[in-house]
Amino acid sequence: MSETDSFIDEVTEEVRRDRLFGMMKRYGWIAALAVLLIVGGAAWNEWRKAQDRAAAEAFGDSIKTALELPERDARAKALAAIEAPDAGGQAVVDLLAAAELGTANAAEAATRLLAVADRDGIEPVYRQLATLKAVALPGSGLSPEDRRNRLDGLALSGGLVRLLAEEQLAMIEIETGDTSAAIDRLTQVAQDAQATAGLRRRVSQVIVALGGDLPETGFAGQGGTEG
Repeated sequence: MSETDSFIDEVTEEVRRDRLFGMMKRYGWIAALAVLLIVGGAAWNEWRKAQDRAAAEAFGDSIKTALELPERDARAKALAAIEAPDAGGQAVVDLLAAAELGTANAAEAATRLLAVADRDGIEPVYRQLATLKAVALPGSGLSPEDRRNRLDGLALSGGLVRLLAEEQLAMIEIETGDTSAAIDRLTQVAQDAQATAGLRRRVSQVIVALGGDLPETGFAGQGGTEG
C-alpha cells in the first residue's frame, strides 16, 4: 500500500469517527432516554407485582382472621367488612359470609348469594355456585318457581353443574308433589357418566326413599346397582 493510500484511509477513518461522535452528541439523549424507560418500566413492573402480592396476602390474612372468630354471626360480619382487591375476591368473601349466615339467617344468606349470582364481571363458576347454594338453602324465602327459573339455565350448562341443577330441580318436583317426575329426573342423573360417586349415591338414596327402583348405572361401587 502506498503512502497516499494509507493517508487516505486514515483521513476516511477520522471522518467516520467525527461523524459518529457528532451523531452521539446530537442523538445520544434518545438512547439514554430509552435505557431509562426500560429500566424504569422494569422497576415499575416489579413494584406492582410486589404490591399485588402484598394485597393478596393481606386479603388472605383478613379472611383467615375472620374465620377464626368463635361466633358465626361475628364471622359473617367480619367477612362482610373485608374489602376485596378484585371482583373475584369479593365473590369469595360473599360466598363465605353467606355460608356463615347459614339457615339461622337463611333469607339474608340467600339475598347475598343471589347478589353474587346476578353480578357481572366475575367468573361464571362463582355465579353458578351462588345460585346452587341459594336455591338449596332451606328458609330462603324463594318460591319454587323462582328457584326453578334460576336452575333451568344451569341445567343447560355442562359438566357437574348441570347435574347438580338437575338434582335441585328434582327436589322442587318433590316439594310440589310431582314424585314421578322427580324419580325420572334423579334416575337420569344417576345414569349420567359425568355424575360423581357421591352424587350418584345421594340421588339413589332419594329414589329409594320415594319408592322408586334403583337404576342400572353400570358404575360399580359408585352408588346404585351394578349393571
